[in-house]
Amino acid sequence: MSEVTLYSTGACPYCAAAELLLKQRGITNINKIRVDQSRTDFETMLERTGRKTVPQIFFGDQHIGGFDDLVKLDQGGRLKAKDAT
Repeated sequence: MSEVTLYSTGACPYCAAAELLLKQRGITNINKIRVDQSRTDFETMLERTGRKTVPQIFFGDQHIGGFDDLVKLDQGGRLKAKDAT
């Protein structure tokens, strides 16, 4: 699987839950970007997604969506890492 980008904030419980779910599925190559620490990163997220809420998750260049979208992928059996143990 290509790198996962996780746009998040420090106080977001859904961001933490998304990161935990990814790690539980063996996905450890996570580029975590804190949009609460950088206006530029927030604007990049907004430009890439059209959304102001976090988390926003990408697999490579493919926008997955937020936490609910990630859970749907997982429930459908489509959230697996190539290197999962």
